[in-house]
Amino acid sequence: MFINLFRALRRHGIPATFNEWMLLQQALGENLADSSLTRFYHLARAILVKTEGHFDRFDQAFLECFGHIDSSDELIARIEERLARLPPLELTEEEKRLVEELDLEEVRGRFLDRLRNQDDEEHVGGNQAIGVKGRSPFGAWGYNPAGVRIGQGVSRHRRAVQIAEKRSFRNYRDDVALDTRAIKTVLGYMRQVVREGPKESLDVEGTVRATCRNAGELEFVWERARRKRIKLMLLMDAGGTMTAHAELVSRLFSAARDLVKNLKFYYFHNCVYQELYTDIARMTPVATRKVLEQTPRDTRVILVGDAYMAPSELLHPNGAIDFWYRNDRPGIEWLGDIRKRFRKVLWLNPEPREWWPSVPTTRMIGGLFPMHELTLEGMRHGTRALMKQ
Repeated sequence: MFINLFRALRRHGIPATFNEWMLLQQALGENLADSSLTRFYHLARAILVKTEGHFDRFDQAFLECFGHIDSSDELIARIEERLARLPPLELTEEEKRLVEELDLEEVRGRFLDRLRNQDDEEHVGGNQAIGVKGRSPFGAWGYNPAGVRIGQGVSRHRRAVQIAEKRSFRNYRDDVALDTRAIKTVLGYMRQVVREGPKESLDVEGTVRATCRNAGELEFVWERARRKRIKLMLLMDAGGTMTAHAELVSRLFSAARDLVKNLKFYYFHNCVYQELYTDIARMTPVATRKVLEQTPRDTRVILVGDAYMAPSELLHPNGAIDFWYRNDRPGIEWLGDIRKRFRKVLWLNPEPREWWPSVPTTRMIGGLFPMHELTLEGMRHGTRALMKQ
């Protein structure tokens, strides 16, 4: 069954085995896909794909086989999307100034109260209820300087303080080849020459000195081979306003993976708190304190992000953009811990440098870390400055 998918996966370079294919057949025989193309997609990917680096190839193979089919789930989702996305509310600058802007705790309290007490009727417009196309701090496709965004897939004003819905982000690809050669050259500036391995390389100068001290009797001196090594940890902001820069960050990630044998990499969203994540969907957390304690101090650390967020996300306890996430310490303190732990730290920002002074959080983070643009020129200046720290 679906042998065309198996062949397409192999053509796209996904090493799916026959045993994994038979396991998929067994799962289908037990009706785990429940006659849904969407469930079949997730089931097949979970069984046949071993690394997130192949997710994009799987998508290409899947589209090749099933791109012409519309499942009932997809049709329903499309209808719901068309109904939900009413024309967004557009206000003049004068009208925007009249909209009440609340602080973080007021937003949180009012949202929970609305969530408990609001009826199930649809709310369009208005400035109180959770709804759409209004001035309320809660909902979608409206306007409020600070609020909780619900059911809106993209940020229109880049001003939401909290997102009260589960977010899932597409993973950064590690197989992007375009322009990675230049990025590798820049990252290569950070490599150190170290001696390691068995002593099997002849030390000519040492041999001469030892022979002279030994009254001319030949005495060989051996040393370990010289190799270039780099200890590097990448901390990458994923999703939200960084989605537009995902391809550029993918190139950096791909170059680092090829250049650094034991690369450490973690993800965060907007700001670092008490947990980092080993996957871009932020489903597998690891304690930030543990990462800092177990990573050698001489590791080079590169943080990648636009440093664009609400000030409360950086300065307030429990200010994280995910509504249900609780950070007891402000993000600025965790960033300070990273700066103190590692001597050689660099922040790469994909936004143009001329924008930075207009963003309060970018200015604050730029005062804590050396910040450079995520361009070849910016990386070149950044890595050279990093080696001088």
